[in-house]
Amino acid sequence: MFSIKRKRLKPSIATSSMSDIGFLLLIFIMVISLINQRYEEKIEYTEAQQLEKTEADENLEIWIRRDGAISIEGDYISLEYMEALIVSAVSQDPMVRIHLIADRNTPYKYVDEAVKILQKLQHRVVSFVVREEL
Repeated sequence: MFSIKRKRLKPSIATSSMSDIGFLLLIFIMVISLINQRYEEKIEYTEAQQLEKTEADENLEIWIRRDGAISIEGDYISLEYMEALIVSAVSQDPMVRIHLIADRNTPYKYVDEAVKILQKLQHRVVSFVVREEL
């Protein structure tokens, strides 16, 4: 009888899939971090005498720029569309808190236009937002 010697293969770990796993984890982390971003306008905040903290997730933030442009979640809108968005938000959650956030140098007439819409809708849970000094 003759014997055939088999060559033993050394065990190996496939590392080609490691880069795929790392890439997928990177994409997952990037997507999750985008979900948690909050929109903000670059404004100079006003000062306040008394502060009250509110939950950011339960608010409808209305940003008013110096030139009177109004934005909600990064979209610039008209006063009529702002009214429709407020009605929609209140119908989904009657206790939604409306945050009016305006630049320190914004003429009051622009803020007053937004306040008049809130008065018309008889919405009572409104905050004028200022930056907390640390």
